[in-house]
Amino acid sequence: MLAAENLGATFGNIIIASGSLLLLLFLLKKFAWKNIVEIFEERAQKIAMDIDEAKKANLNAQKLEQERQKQLANSQEEATTILKTAKKTGERNRQNILVETKEEVARFKKKAKADIEQERKEALMKAKDEVSDISLQIAAKILNKELTKENHKTLIDSFIGKLGESI
Repeated sequence: MLAAENLGATFGNIIIASGSLLLLLFLLKKFAWKNIVEIFEERAQKIAMDIDEAKKANLNAQKLEQERQKQLANSQEEATTILKTAKKTGERNRQNILVETKEEVARFKKKAKADIEQERKEALMKAKDEVSDISLQIAAKILNKELTKENHKTLIDSFIGKLGESI
């Protein structure tokens, strides 16, 4: 009998537990199931949106990387072009400086030659004047008379002319 009572009590407990479970499920469905489903759907949508955003961010990162690579390649090309241009400009400037230097050296040589020629002429004129003075003094002593400047100049010029022809 004890077994039958135990069996009846256990069966009663199972019925009460089953009824409570069914009542709980009914109440959950009636009042909370909609909210729980909405929460799970919102969570699923948020996860889907996060995945989409991550894909978009990944695509954007790839695009930015490609743009950066293009910019880097362009920068390298620009740097190469700038270096080539700088080398050409430097070579052109070097050539211009060489030409200008050669021209300036030629001008200096020409001026030096002109200066030397002028100095030579001045030295000849000075020598001519000194020779004429000496000649006048010698002639005056020889002739014991004084020559006029015009006679003296004519005499000296003819003497120097003959002297220049012999050189």
